[in-house]
Amino acid sequence: MEIIDRILSQLQYNPKSPMIFSSGLFLMLFLGFTLFYMLLRKKLTARLLFVTLFSYYFYYKSSGLYFLLLALVTVSDFYIARAISRLAGERGRQKMLIALSMLVDLGLLAYFKYTNFFGAMISSLIGNNFQPWDIFLPVGISFFTFQSMSSTIDIYRRTMKPLPSLLDYAFYVSFFPQLVAGPIVRASDFVPQIRKPLCVTSDMFARGVYLIAAGLFKKAVVSDYISLNFVDRIFDNPTLFSGGEILLGLYGYSVQIYCDFSGYSDMAIGIALLLGFKFPVNFNAPFKADSMSDFWRRWHISLSSWIRDYVYISLGGSKVGRVRMYVNQMIAMTLCGLWHGASLNFVLWGAIHGALVCIHKFFSQVVLGHDRHYHPHGWRRLVAVVLTFHLLCLTWIFFRNQDFTVAWAMICQLFTKFNPQVLPQVIVAYRWVFAMMLLAFVAHWLPGSLKDRGIELLKKGGVVASALLIVIVAYMVIQVKSSDVQPFIYFQF
Repeated sequence: MEIIDRILSQLQYNPKSPMIFSSGLFLMLFLGFTLFYMLLRKKLTARLLFVTLFSYYFYYKSSGLYFLLLALVTVSDFYIARAISRLAGERGRQKMLIALSMLVDLGLLAYFKYTNFFGAMISSLIGNNFQPWDIFLPVGISFFTFQSMSSTIDIYRRTMKPLPSLLDYAFYVSFFPQLVAGPIVRASDFVPQIRKPLCVTSDMFARGVYLIAAGLFKKAVVSDYISLNFVDRIFDNPTLFSGGEILLGLYGYSVQIYCDFSGYSDMAIGIALLLGFKFPVNFNAPFKADSMSDFWRRWHISLSSWIRDYVYISLGGSKVGRVRMYVNQMIAMTLCGLWHGASLNFVLWGAIHGALVCIHKFFSQVVLGHDRHYHPHGWRRLVAVVLTFHLLCLTWIFFRNQDFTVAWAMICQLFTKFNPQVLPQVIVAYRWVFAMMLLAFVAHWLPGSLKDRGIELLKKGGVVASALLIVIVAYMVIQVKSSDVQPFIYFQF
């Protein structure tokens, strides 16, 4: 009975230990899930229902009873979208319905994520003392609301038709690989795959295993290790460190957040491939970017393209004059910052990125006369990449710190107390941390052909080679993991 009780307790929601891809519990559940999934491979409706129920359970393990919010968004947007489709030609009534959909989706997002933020701002303006409400932030609410909104907006824009059944729509919105931290998958990309015969080719299997292993290594080996052993120490007490150490900490945080988030995306895309579904790429070597504009074409592509298509273009994009274009860009990027968190530091971070994008566009297109597809070459590209990376590192100060005082202290240390003479000692003291960082940077710059060769080797090696790769990575994870579960950074968004 004691064993049964322990198993049941593991299966229940635990706010101190939410289920993540890198946990042992998920691995065991996924193995059982896969067995039933393959048994249902020729029974479409039963398979869709099974995956949807598992996805809801997955979300329950992440946020408890707040999985009901996921159901509310799903049901409301499904029926609103069908009503919009039926009212073709009645744009007035369609606008009312799309407004209702946004009221539900953005209303939930605003309450759970931004109530205390706006409450504190209003209170400060009127001179009141605001006491924050105890509001739980459901994991991934920003992701599944945006995903559902994109489908409804596309139906309103007549670029797609509503899904044939509530089950199909629930499957699309709740599909567990991307449910809690993206990528934000568009209905136009995903829906055509739902009712296709289940087919996992050898290439999909090998690529899926490779991405899962790579993502697990990025997150649980590289990101968690450099975070716990160096980066957190720098950001927790920046005034105790020289400017040179802070710069190394910024390099480390760049590697940490990239490996953490791209690692999750890799695992999500890999798991989806094993289930017969293809997701678009979410990261494309962002540290190779030669401008901030180029960075946002490479970083969190599903979000940046969502902001572009549903915010920037809706405001008029670049078709309303140059000045308005810059204003639209600033609005879009500032909202992108606010999407990341209910704090002025995120707003400032987004606004800084917006300003850097505008400056690049003006300098490149107006001053130098380049078209928007231009990229520098040779030594100019090297200089542009190095400059862009260091600008990015500086902006992470506002992203990582909740307190502007601490952020400003880091900037002051960086520019007034650099003390380069201490750097050799720091590098020796944290040699394994910097070895991890160097490994991450080297891997980042390796050509994509090497990745393709690795996948080809996995294809040739079959299931045995894939199992061996997972075992090796799992062993590495066990060797470096901490006692506490390290959730993915983007779970908070």
